[in-house]
Amino acid sequence: MDTSKSRRRGARTASELGRALGLSNADTAEMEFRSELTVALAKIIQAGRLTHAQIAKRARTSRPRVTAIANGNTHGISTDVLIRVLAATGYRAELRVKKAAA
Repeated sequence: MDTSKSRRRGARTASELGRALGLSNADTAEMEFRSELTVALAKIIQAGRLTHAQIAKRARTSRPRVTAIANGNTHGISTDVLIRVLAATGYRAELRVKKAAA
């Protein structure tokens, strides 16, 4: 078997992954934003200041969704729910806009 033709290429960032998947710039930007938000949320939730049930009640969502976010699984969870969960933990996001690399 010739493995030179089936080499794996790893993506280290969301933007590299977006390019590797052939996503549009807009889809890649959304993926990158959600990825950064998910990582931050998972760390906050795992710190354990509040239970998953408490966060869910404050964010008006379900406990299994909070658990999924804590595990980094946000497939099927909207960005607005992620932001509500962030607020429910007592945090808020800061927006920084910058020109994308060409």
